[in-house]
Amino acid sequence: MPTLLIVFGIRFFFYMDEHEPIHVHISYGGKKAKIELSPAVRVIYNHGIKEQVMKKAINTCKNYREEFIEEWHKCFD
Repeated sequence: MPTLLIVFGIRFFFYMDEHEPIHVHISYGGKKAKIELSPAVRVIYNHGIKEQVMKKAINTCKNYREEFIEEWHKCFD
């Protein structure tokens, strides 16, 4: 599971057998969520991460979107 970034205690990562649409998984305090990056940043699911933390995760995805997509292509193309 390649870790892309850890910020605010939130871990952004891929699983090794990913599929499109391009997305990242996040974990925080033992809870998990999945955020799509393309065509737009949006939450696919959230299993228990509080709204305040999710806002930080979404903003981080928006700020690092291009870098995360580039890493996706390096890993899965």
